[in-house]
Amino acid sequence: MGKNKDGVIFPVAPNLSEMSDAYLKFIEEVKSEIQKQRISVVLNANSSMTCLYWNIGRGILKKQEEEGWGTKIIDRMAKDLKDAFPEMSGFSPRNIKYMRKFADSCPDFEIVQRVVAQIPWRTNISLMDKLKDEESRIWYAYKVIENGWSKTILDLQIESRLMERSGRSVNNFSEALPPADSDMVNQVFKDPYLFDFLGTDMPRREIEIERQLTEHIQSFLLELGQGFAFVGRQVHLEVGGDDFYLDLLFYHLKLRCFVVIELKACDFEPGFISQLNMYQNVVDDILRHPDNKPTIGLLLVKGKNETVVEYSLAKELE
Repeated sequence: MGKNKDGVIFPVAPNLSEMSDAYLKFIEEVKSEIQKQRISVVLNANSSMTCLYWNIGRGILKKQEEEGWGTKIIDRMAKDLKDAFPEMSGFSPRNIKYMRKFADSCPDFEIVQRVVAQIPWRTNISLMDKLKDEESRIWYAYKVIENGWSKTILDLQIESRLMERSGRSVNNFSEALPPADSDMVNQVFKDPYLFDFLGTDMPRREIEIERQLTEHIQSFLLELGQGFAFVGRQVHLEVGGDDFYLDLLFYHLKLRCFVVIELKACDFEPGFISQLNMYQNVVDDILRHPDNKPTIGLLLVKGKNETVVEYSLAKELE
């Protein structure tokens, strides 16, 4: 029914409580699809713009090589393009110089389409400003796509030399895991981890390190990398009347396994590995679901020359 006003019936939308569960589910699906398409339009527009910038830059390089044009051509282009497209931004002399640099630093258009065109133009500018070689720029571009990093986060990861640190941990993954799993796990763990967010006075006792890491959990998770979900600190587990307390326990969503982290504010000792392996067994016995993969152990040891040196241990698959 609708509302009657002066003899005219106006339709009224039914109350939410009157709608069926099927409709409510359907309308949420429609909203979700609209949102996805809105995002898709933005991403496609970004990709098209980045490809356009590459083509403009490539054209400038070609003409400078063939016709001997100097750098003044860029100032003239900026004026002419602004006159032709006054409603469009992005045609300043500075940005056109970046277009030229973009085409020069990434000459393969296939890579442009597949990778770098999928990230914002400002992010590409940051990659060009901070990294000299194409391999590094493409590696970080992939990471931006994979992790959804903002430009600020990307800058932090470049400054912390993430590429150099990734996949360098001391571990037994290649012996304990199948090749596919070993490669994936190696990409997750890195050596060394940098915990600069703890401040200049690095705490000396393990319990204090735990406390500060959990107080800065957002920064800690960012340093660990994508996929780590925090389970708890000083997690209590009991086996056969014996009590065990895990320093930090995480679950990795991509690897589908628990990750036990033990912290040692001293140099490495072989006995730490045995203790870590025991904790892995306890977690597997008590917490591991049949669909989970075996627990991975991560030992963070305060080294002499670096903030934290990492040793990783995976159990052999039965």
